[in-house]
Amino acid sequence: MMGLSQTLLVYALLCVHIGLSQHYLRLRPSPSDHLPVPDLKEDPDPEYDPREQDLAERTLRKKLGSNFDPNFMSISSPMQVNLSASDYQVKLQGPMPNEIKKLDLTETPYGKRVKVGKKARRKFLQWLWTYTHCPVVYTWKDLGVRFWPRYIKEGKCFSERSCSFPEGMSCKPVKSITKIFLRWYCQGFLRQKYCTWIQVQYPIISECKCSC
Repeated sequence: MMGLSQTLLVYALLCVHIGLSQHYLRLRPSPSDHLPVPDLKEDPDPEYDPREQDLAERTLRKKLGSNFDPNFMSISSPMQVNLSASDYQVKLQGPMPNEIKKLDLTETPYGKRVKVGKKARRKFLQWLWTYTHCPVVYTWKDLGVRFWPRYIKEGKCFSERSCSFPEGMSCKPVKSITKIFLRWYCQGFLRQKYCTWIQVQYPIISECKCSC
């Protein structure tokens, strides 16, 4: 499938007990084949949140550098746009896939041949391409105050219906891209903890395909 376990690093949060009841969060990137990244379980203690002086935009932009991508990340809350299924279906990108383009519509499984005109063949292949097309649906996600930028545009495979005829197959992720974010990371005991911004990799689905 994607082979992300060998190429991409994503993060997981682990809670470590301090005494009997205190916790702090440690960030440990680990491989994952499951996208989009599931919601993180954060320690709700505000002691682990960055302070106002830690959120200086100019300083954080400098720290993130060229990794800041306004197409996939936002400092302030972006507006959500709700699109219907038909909005995704018509946006076919690139050339028609070869597995569809090279279909032989004149030969049946029983050896008999049928006549199919060029116009009818072209329309049927276009319909088949549209029906099996698997667009990436992007929505903005709030990662919380411990990430900067706080908002990420995350991709998901369109899943409102089956992508095969007859039905049975569905859209699955086949490619992803990685974006670099800053993560507020604390270590040490609560009163002696040290916190700083570190860079973390965040994989985002970039291509989906009709699959079993």
